[in-house]
Amino acid sequence: MRDLLLGLQEFYLLCIRATVGICRRPFYLRETIDQMDYAGAGSLFIVALVSLFIGMALSLQVAAELSTLGLKMYTGRVVGMAIIRELGPVATALVFAGRVGSGMTSELGSMVLGHQVDVLRVFGLDPVKRLVVPRLLSALVMLPVLTIVGDLIAIMGGYYIVVAVSHQSGSFYWSQIKDMLDFKNVFSGTVKPFIFGYIIACISCFMGLKTTGGARGLRRATTTAVVLSMVMIIVTDFLLTRILFYLLGMRV
Repeated sequence: MRDLLLGLQEFYLLCIRATVGICRRPFYLRETIDQMDYAGAGSLFIVALVSLFIGMALSLQVAAELSTLGLKMYTGRVVGMAIIRELGPVATALVFAGRVGSGMTSELGSMVLGHQVDVLRVFGLDPVKRLVVPRLLSALVMLPVLTIVGDLIAIMGGYYIVVAVSHQSGSFYWSQIKDMLDFKNVFSGTVKPFIFGYIIACISCFMGLKTTGGARGLRRATTTAVVLSMVMIIVTDFLLTRILFYLLGMRV
């Protein structure tokens, strides 16, 4: 219990220092751009692929169930709501944690084991400002962008199923999607990626900087970071959904 409390204390202190460091000099612009390229452009293909098949699979399932009730024409409304509110942000965050979060942990862990972090301290540089803040900024910027792209591709995948498989009106599908793009749905689907990105970056960087024990310790730290990030994404999604339902006046 004592070790757990000390670990939580160190984690929260790292989160606070990284958050405050975003607004303080020096600004490592080149490092931040490199991290954005790795987190954003490097993850675009896998996010697009996953989102496409999620949209098509969801559209198939929804159309099949609604057809038994004679409501198949409302497939677009259900698909749009599910993707914009829940599946888009959560699925993209899980992919981001598996690819980018594990990369952050393994990279920082390798630097710790190679004593590169100690060298930064010797030269008077703050490792949190130099290493953690650029990765935190990249996650805060690129995960919402990837989520928007993933939502669009998933909706297009649902459009293909609705038109090519269910033989429904494409214009009616897009009109339902347009109706779902109101403030409540867009706000709910936009807030979550920022919080998910913050959680993924903080957990991954913390586990990377706490790596010990050589190659086996690096493997353990990377695995722990990915698992913790995924669990926290699911738990936080539920809590955020409940809070947003209350704040936005949505009825259950």
